[in-house]
Amino acid sequence: MTKRILVPIDGSPLSQRALRHALEEFPDASITVLHVVDLFEPGYGAYPDFETTYEPLMGSEEWYDRAEEVSERLFEDARELAAEYDRQVSTTSEIGDPKRIIVNFAAEEDIDHIVLGAHGRTEEERPVFGSIAEIVARRATVPVTLIR
Repeated sequence: MTKRILVPIDGSPLSQRALRHALEEFPDASITVLHVVDLFEPGYGAYPDFETTYEPLMGSEEWYDRAEEVSERLFEDARELAAEYDRQVSTTSEIGDPKRIIVNFAAEEDIDHIVLGAHGRTEEERPVFGSIAEIVARRATVPVTLIR
């Protein structure tokens, strides 16, 4: 039985769809929403202005403050979606390589299942699966559901 679900989000439509899927398909599981700020592509997903606005400040206090703001906006959206299902989600953010952090987080936090969007790009840019989804699906030691 699945008890602990990890849903990585980046603000893309598919990450929202992944959260919705987890809320619907695992009504009794606890859900953790994880946002990973990629050091090399910090604006990937819903807030592309992040990278262009703050790239010169990478590593500065302002950069980290902005990363926290973006994470909090994503978490607010996730909490609102969970409330539609009369559910709550726990949230956490990390900074680094999303592929590595998602896999490691799942192992370290005793996650039973990962649900994530197949990619974070818009429909016009998208491949079938993104590199993050592909690596997570290959390296995770728990079942992974990719949402398209």
